[in-house]
Formats: sequence, C-alpha cells, structure tokens
Amino acid sequence: MNVLGISGYYHDSAAALVLDGELVAAAQEERFSRKKGDEGFPALAVRYCLDEAGIDFDDIELIAFYDKPLLTFDRLLETYLAFTPRGFPSFVKSIPVWVKQKLLLQSSLTKEINALGYGQVSASRLRFTHHHHSHAASAYYPSPFESAAVLVMDGVGEWATASLGHGKGSELTLDSEIRFPHSLGMLYSAFTYYLGFAVNDGEYKVMGLAPYGEPIYTDRMLDRLIDLKDDGSFRLDMRYFNYCTGLTMTNDAFADVFDGLPRRHPDAPLTQREMDIARSIQGVTEEIVLRLARTLQNHTGERNMVMAGGVALNCVANGRLLRESPFENIWIQPAAGDAGGAVGAALAVAYSETPSRNPPAAGDGMRGAYLGPAYNDEEISACLDAHDARYERLNDDTLSETVAGILADGKVVGWFQGRMEFGPRALGNRSILGDARSPAMQRMLNLKIKYRESFRPFAPSVLREDVSDYFDLDTDSPYMLIVSNVREDRWQAVSPDDMSLTGIEKLDVVRSDIPAVTHVDHSARVQTVTSDSNPAFYKLLSAFKGQTGCSVLVNTSFNVRDEPIVCSPEDAYRCFMGTEMDALAIGNFLLRKNEQ
Repeated sequence: MNVLGISGYYHDSAAALVLDGELVAAAQEERFSRKKGDEGFPALAVRYCLDEAGIDFDDIELIAFYDKPLLTFDRLLETYLAFTPRGFPSFVKSIPVWVKQKLLLQSSLTKEINALGYGQVSASRLRFTHHHHSHAASAYYPSPFESAAVLVMDGVGEWATASLGHGKGSELTLDSEIRFPHSLGMLYSAFTYYLGFAVNDGEYKVMGLAPYGEPIYTDRMLDRLIDLKDDGSFRLDMRYFNYCTGLTMTNDAFADVFDGLPRRHPDAPLTQREMDIARSIQGVTEEIVLRLARTLQNHTGERNMVMAGGVALNCVANGRLLRESPFENIWIQPAAGDAGGAVGAALAVAYSETPSRNPPAAGDGMRGAYLGPAYNDEEISACLDAHDARYERLNDDTLSETVAGILADGKVVGWFQGRMEFGPRALGNRSILGDARSPAMQRMLNLKIKYRESFRPFAPSVLREDVSDYFDLDTDSPYMLIVSNVREDRWQAVSPDDMSLTGIEKLDVVRSDIPAVTHVDHSARVQTVTSDSNPAFYKLLSAFKGQTGCSVLVNTSFNVRDEPIVCSPEDAYRCFMGTEMDALAIGNFLLRKNEQ
C-alpha cells in the first residue's frame, strides 16, 4: 500500500511517502519555502515526495494526516470553559482561526492536494490519526526491534501530553497517558519563554545553557510548580502558567517563584540566574523522563524502548536514559517533533491496512534520515555557473583528501552532499564542518559563521569504530540524539583560576584535546558515522584521520541563525557567500572563498 503522510498547520509542516511499507522520501516544508518552522500546507514537500518516487495521486491509495483536529478543538473549548472568564480574550482570538482553517480541514486539505496538479483526490481517501499515535508509529515502525516499549512526550496532541505504550509485530497500542494541561513539553517551553527564548525554537538553547549553571532552583520547582510522583506522573499547578488562557506561557505568579523578576528580554545579557534556572529545569526534566521510563519497563517487561515527540529531542535526557534506565536498547525517531508526525501517520495507516511487519535486516527504516532531495553534477554546475562562481571539479577520493587538508589547516568548510536530512539535525549531507582539535573553532563558528549565541555547543561526528576512543559511549548514535561525556583520559588539566570562573566565562577554557566539541561539563552530543550510513562523510572523516590522527570533526547544520538548513545548491552557495566560511564542497565541486 502507498500512503502519503502530512503534518502541518501548527509548526514544522512536512510530508512523507511510504511505498509498500517502506519510507522512501520525507522533507519539511521550511527547507523549500525558506520560512523557518513553516506551518502551512506542505505543498512543496508533497511535490518533492511525489517527484522523488515518480508517481502521482493515482498511485496513492490513502493520504494520512497526523492528528484529529476535532478532538483538539474539543480540548480548546473545554479548556476555555474551565478557565472562564480568564480565557475569553484568547478564545476570541483563536476560535475564528480554528473554525475557518481547522474544523474544515478535510475539505481544505482536499482542495490543497488537488491544486498541486498531480491528479484528483476525494475526501474519502483521507485518514486522520491521533497525534500521539502518529508519534508512536514514527518511533516504533522504523525501529530495528521486533517488539518495544513506546514513550511519547511533547507539548500536547489532542489531549495527551505523554503516552506510554507497546509495539509488537504490526500491533501498536498506547495504554496510558498524561493529559493536558499537565505537560512536560509545555513546562520546558514555559521556562524557554521565561528565559527570553522563542517557544518551539529556543528549547535547544535552554539545554545548551544548563551546564553553565547550578541546580539551585530544583527544590523550588518541585515544591511549587509541579507535583511529581514516583512513577513519573505529575501535575502542574496551573496558577503559575498562562498557556491555557492567555497569549504567553507564564504569568506574574510564576515570576514571583523566581524572586519576582520578570521574563528576560530576548536582547538582555544572560546572567548566572538564567543559567541556574536552565540547569534546574533540565534536571527536573531528566528526572521525569527517567521515572516514566522505569514505569514503562515495569509495565511492559521489554528490553527495548522507542521514543518520539518533541521532548525526545532532549539529547541530554536521552544520554541519561541510555546510562541509567532499565532498558538495554533505545531507539529515537530522528525527526521526533511534529515534522516526524508525517512519517508516523503514513506508517500507522499503512500498517493498519497491511498487518505484517518485518524489522530491517540491518540498521533501521529511516535510511539514516537521508530522505530529502539530492542534486546531480549538472544541476550543481548550472547553479554555480549562473553565479560566475570559481570552482574546481574533483573525483571522490581527491575531494575527501583536499577537504580534509583544508579542515586540518583550521579552516571552515560547507559540506553539501547527497540527499538532504529529514529532521532538525545535519548529519553530514547539509553540514558546516571544522577541526574539533581547535580551541578557537567553537567561538569562531558561533560568531562568524552561524551568527548565534556564543554559549551554544557544537556536536562531534566520529567514525563509529573510534567512538569509544573519544567518548564514554560504545553504541550507535547515528542521529546525534545522545549526549555522552568525553573520555576522562582526554581531559586537560584546568588551572585554579579557570576553575573559579562562572557563567559564560567558562566558555574559553580548554577542557580536552577536542575542545571545539567539549561542552563546559565535558559532555558532547555525538554522531557516529559508518561507511554504510554515509559513504561520502565516512570517507572524509577517514581522510581527516589519515592526515591528523584524529577521527572527529565539528558538525553543525548548514545554515545561519533564524534560517532553515539549506536544501538546494542555490541555498548553499548563498549561505557560503554570506558567511565567513573558507570553502564549500558541493557534490564534486570545491569552491574556495579567497578565489570568489
């Protein structure tokens, strides 16, 4: 059965195509529209999926949408009524949008699909899956396990904010849930907002800021904001939160918990206070996730667990799960947020019609997350020639050796190869690369290339066979979703003066022999690379190891602040020319900035 999956109308719209149970294409709309977090109907992503497979809607049996809007509408109405009259202003603002855009979603989806020019579809071919079931399906069905416990955590679906379940064969059930307004995702986003970052975008910043602080507010959070039980279930004290009734996440009572200070203005400098709050909420989040995982294992008896939902992108919590949970194996959907709901919806519908499932013989069903468009040499050269770019064309081996040499010289390289990644991480096809051994690389990438906050860490990509030589990790981490410590024998001694530093002052202290990817707490968000998963990137890492003895590179997404990751050669060239990158390897073409 062929199924097209769609997510959208909230944030991170996406499309995914499943042909006879196999995921063959998936992409976020933002990559094509260049509108970060694009929430509209994913017309360009749908077009890409169909073109990639060479089919039209005559070849598609069903179209799956990732949630049930009527149930979400029911939740909104009940919430507004429960908080009357405080919710009235928000009610007046949001309900007309819902009536116009979302209650009539079946007809508007049909209209949008039929306007694409790939054939006509009737509303009878549409299916709507529960939001958390879409997440669960995106985690379980592509996983390498014949059976697994399933944990979904996010802001909110229709009503559920966390769901616990079980997958076996083709059967997938969600057995228990935590319901709105009590939400771990909303709790973390409330602190994201209070710390002055953007909700649904700045959560990574809170996680990156946390190691600079101390967990001095943890008890205050657990005493006043959240009632946490031993089994991981919890209730939030809604007197301190505003997201049910207002247009903000927190209120004055929330600020009173933290000494009466208002939300940090986004442009205000970060202080030790913000760092301590970030560390505290990160610790609370990890504790909740660990307790839920233990409860899930007790209920299912499984040794495998799969995860999805936005909270599953908290790679620090994932690292603790790997080390401390009772599960032997953990697999996390690389597009764990709402974009991945398109994959889950398509797979859920496909397996509801086809009751047989065989886990992949090797790896998983996500194809390394390399599910987006690729561009051939003719398309690349046409783009470069249109800009009068100066370049040289190299074969695969020469390209790897040449780029490895540029990186070894301390230069920064844009690396654009093969199919674009699906999900929030660049995994070696739309990446900006640097030498992990350079003490200056982290600051240079943040300030001169990415144009983002200096405190944010960068991730290492490492040859899979060498990962345990550098990190306290000896398992696959292909999707950059697990944080591990740098091995202690690679740490460098820190002087007493440096030990006394606080806050952002800690940033410039060299803590290991791979300082560019070593966070202030000696942690790193690791990606392991194999020759099977990404031959071109593996060859580059191997060439760099041959020249330097080091098989670790800094790997960050090929974009600048507030822009989506690049998709096309045009995007890559413009980003390269608009930043201080030294070189661009795009397909088999190499551009050097000083020659442009």
